[in-house]
Amino acid sequence: MASTRSTGSNFILHLGAGSFHRAHQAWYLHRLTAAATPGEPHWSLTVGNIRGDMNATLDALARQKGVYTLETVTPQGERAYETIRSIERVLPWSPTLAPLVEAGADPACKIISFTVTEGGYYLDEHDRLDTANPDLAADLAGGRTTIYGALAAILDARRTQGSGPVTLQSCDNLRSNGERFEAGMRAFLAARGETELGEWFEHHTTCPNSMVDRITPRPTDDVRARVLEATGVVDDCPVMGEAFIQWVIEDRFKAGRPAWERVGAELVESVLPYEEAKIRILNASHSCIAWAGTLVGHSYIHEGTLAPDVRRFAFEYVTQDVIPCLTPSPLDLARYRDVVLDRFGNPYIQDTNQRVAADGFSKIPGFIAPTLAECFARNAQPNATAILPALFFRFLDRWRQGALPYAYQDGLLDEAAVRAWFAASNPLAQFCASRALWGGMAEDTRLLRVIEAALERVDAWLASR
Repeated sequence: MASTRSTGSNFILHLGAGSFHRAHQAWYLHRLTAAATPGEPHWSLTVGNIRGDMNATLDALARQKGVYTLETVTPQGERAYETIRSIERVLPWSPTLAPLVEAGADPACKIISFTVTEGGYYLDEHDRLDTANPDLAADLAGGRTTIYGALAAILDARRTQGSGPVTLQSCDNLRSNGERFEAGMRAFLAARGETELGEWFEHHTTCPNSMVDRITPRPTDDVRARVLEATGVVDDCPVMGEAFIQWVIEDRFKAGRPAWERVGAELVESVLPYEEAKIRILNASHSCIAWAGTLVGHSYIHEGTLAPDVRRFAFEYVTQDVIPCLTPSPLDLARYRDVVLDRFGNPYIQDTNQRVAADGFSKIPGFIAPTLAECFARNAQPNATAILPALFFRFLDRWRQGALPYAYQDGLLDEAAVRAWFAASNPLAQFCASRALWGGMAEDTRLLRVIEAALERVDAWLASR
């Protein structure tokens, strides 16, 4: 695999060079570079992956010297094309992660950012590491297959080489992502007995929270065809997304940062109200529509969003339960809800239910359980929210029967445990007793009652179609 060398004085190493990163964080840095004036500090991106499952994309990106086309589309079907040039170095994947370690230990690397998905943090509701997970267990024994094992190797190289402080920046849809990653990393180093590295981590890093948003489907061949027709460029790794974009970042960087605020990012003291609105309104509603749409034979998110009965599930969930939980807020939550649903209804995005329905075992505890818990705490009946886990339960039922129209992907799915639920006399009670899904609410009779009622409504809805 070819690569290009960074020419800038400062660079960001990004772990997880997938579509979302290239449509989001790389876009912001590209725009900032394009707006720079002579003499300004130059920032660039170096990208690579912890695992070797995306080598074809990395190879294509390396052949193009990090340059690719971003296609964006509005809900009205207006398409735009932009050549993104912020990635100046593409690292080949190696099982040892040696190229990542070398780049991350470079003193010119000031930020290490990552997109590893919600399940890639291996955390429970109390920010405790799931040490029973085989990948994490392997890394605790010295491996480098998770974000913790990879960063332990990189940070130890920085420490021993005296490369200086660095910011570790999570860009995933994880509530308090920086804080939760920091807790996980601290626990990981302690569990490995890495005392010196743990002390270095405490004094030489910061882990700011952030909220990221841009709907970015997995690229398909028709994106390449449209790029060729519109630009005349043969691009083997284009990416497409919606025109909407948002990035809210806690301004807490250890070794400097790009001036992202100049190109629309919001640098704030606290990300909390923004991320709560995004996670509960956008992410949870997205999952709701994907699960419901799959159950009634839809392939794409926009199909469910434009179907009044499916849209109503998401609308009522936000209106009846989420808005009361998040009020007061600096955001107009009702307007945010409406904008989100309009975005989901964009028929030109062609975002699949398969993509959005994935990783339910991360999304139930991360996106949905908090609203249920808060409703119970103030003696409110979360009937609208309970529809979402009821949909997921019925979705899992289809999965175990082999009746889903696609392969379901979930990094935290315990297949044997889920099949055992459905073999029990009361599968829903087993579902509601799962600590992996519900944490401290597991086996709470209020949870079982409200989801039982919601499941009756879901089943009646499915029977009526």
